[in-house]
This record gives sequence, C-alpha cells and structure tokens, in this order.
Amino acid sequence: MTNLFNDIPENLPEEIFSELLSGKNFRVERIVSDGHHSEKDFWYDQDEHEWVLVIQGEAVIEFESRRQTLKPGDYLNIPAHSKHRVAATSTQEKTIWLAIFYR
Repeated sequence: MTNLFNDIPENLPEEIFSELLSGKNFRVERIVSDGHHSEKDFWYDQDEHEWVLVIQGEAVIEFESRRQTLKPGDYLNIPAHSKHRVAATSTQEKTIWLAIFYR
C-alpha cells in the first residue's frame, strides 16, 4: 500500500514532484513544498487544465488579477493557459498537494 505522507525527506532544497498515475489525457502528481514559491517574474502558462488540492500545509496561488489562499481540504481548478504562480507555501510545515492535470 502507498501513502501520500510517505517518503518525504526532512530537508527539501527543491520541491518534489511525484507522478502517481497517468493516462492518455491526464496525470496525477503529488507535490511537496517547504516554503517554496515561483520565481519573482515567473508565470505558469500550461497547455493542460490543472485541479489542485492542498492535503497539508498552506499555499497562495497568484493569478494576474487575484490571489487565492489554499488550506487543507481547499481545491482549485485552473483552466489551461490561465497564467498563475505559487506566491508562497507554508514555512511552518510541508505543504502536500495533489494535482490532476487533464485535457
């Protein structure tokens, strides 16, 4: 049996992206952040839609016109080509995300 809380190192110099499942038009990833955020002028502009759920921790997603704080249990659907960035993730505990990318 696998568990989303397993295999998380104590020190995370970079975020961890782990593919859990994939198919023809989707993939599911676990993302682990520890105070990580997007570079100052970096914006994601993805070809896929992305549905994200925060399992643990906290994150702030920034869009061109607004910011959205996500706490455990909060989820967000990000349509393809919606420019966004990770403005912040918790520095108090690791942030564990579940992300589903789909077409």
